[in-house]
Amino acid sequence: MLSRRHWMQSMIGGGVGLGSLQCAWARPLASAIANSSTQQHLVLLWMAGGPSQMDTFDLKPGHANGGEFKEIQTSVPGVRICEHLPKLAQWMQHLAIVRSLQTKEGDHGRGTYLVRTGQRPGSPVKYPSLPVSLAKEVSPNDPMIPDYVSILAPSFINPPAFGSGFLGPRHQPLTVGSLGAPAPNTMTQSTQLRVENLLPATSLERARVDRRREMWEMLQESYGANERQGASRAHDTVFRRAVKLSDSELNVAFDISKEPENVRSQYGAGQFGQGCLMARRLIERGVPVVEVALGNGGLGWDTHADNFKSVRKLCDELDSGWSSLMRDLSDRGLLESTTFLWIGEFGRTPTINPQAGRDHFPDAWSCVLGGNGIAGGQAFGATSPDGSKVEGEPTSVQQVLATVATALGVDPATENKSELGRPIKIVEAAPIESLLS
Repeated sequence: MLSRRHWMQSMIGGGVGLGSLQCAWARPLASAIANSSTQQHLVLLWMAGGPSQMDTFDLKPGHANGGEFKEIQTSVPGVRICEHLPKLAQWMQHLAIVRSLQTKEGDHGRGTYLVRTGQRPGSPVKYPSLPVSLAKEVSPNDPMIPDYVSILAPSFINPPAFGSGFLGPRHQPLTVGSLGAPAPNTMTQSTQLRVENLLPATSLERARVDRRREMWEMLQESYGANERQGASRAHDTVFRRAVKLSDSELNVAFDISKEPENVRSQYGAGQFGQGCLMARRLIERGVPVVEVALGNGGLGWDTHADNFKSVRKLCDELDSGWSSLMRDLSDRGLLESTTFLWIGEFGRTPTINPQAGRDHFPDAWSCVLGGNGIAGGQAFGATSPDGSKVEGEPTSVQQVLATVATALGVDPATENKSELGRPIKIVEAAPIESLLS
């Protein structure tokens, strides 16, 4: 496993967004692009609301709980998944399904916190989310490149689950949001994904912007760096990082309108698909950790009613976006350095309720790992014929997170210090060795 580990430390973190995607004073990032194939990357595909394992990666054909969907064969003999994921099925040799997850948090906010941090909610310690911790370990030492970009993440459900916790504001993710709903069946959506408030108004000349920055620096220095604490320190950190990013050619990565129409359409017109395209552009330019959420701006997988209609639409978006991302990364030689985690906050009940929906279910559910460091082409663990309980290889969220960290080249036992100086491991669990390549 040591041959896969890269102990690169970061001096940067998240920032704030950009409204315009043009930068007249950008510097080239040729070196970052050249090195992106050797750097380790993580793509977190966050399924907000809790996806139904019974209708995606752990179907139960022939059982009353099975529902409407059929299984299809994947590229790996014996591994079958939902019929509405046909493109993704062709990449199964690079993916490993975990069908035996067990947790005890069936509330959206609490489940989100547990899965994203590996910690039970309620502690006074402000734990960082796992992608933040991993980004800190594998980020390049380049102030022009954010270590973690989060696209469309529904942080409203539990903001601390999406943040940097005790690691501080310099590791806060750079967030990309949606500026509105586009017309149906159009690519207009792609222009709605952007990071706001990074660049100055177009009416301001560069000389005037520079004078404003100089005045800001003077005011900051007069306050005294040693006196800045709490919110004032966070503001200073975020502003400085935003200024650095505004001077970077990385800005063009957020402008997916630069992509040919046929490429954008392959990813799908939905925001998730276009977010996956943005993820590819960011990875190409050296961003180590990228998250793309699928939940239609909220908790889209929370299918208490009309489950099958909703899940079919979500699967269509997932299939186009994820499979296109894997294809493009493979074509560019980046798949071998990119690790994937597909997961939500819990699963959904095997039984179908009177509203043709499935409810919250943390007792036996699924996630998917893939790419670099993962032994693909397998389904790990098993549930009972009715899907109600785990019958083989019961797995905790902490084990999954430790496996992802190890695949990425980070020892999960790596320690960071909390605000009070307490050493805390990135993940307090051992990885699942059979899932590691």
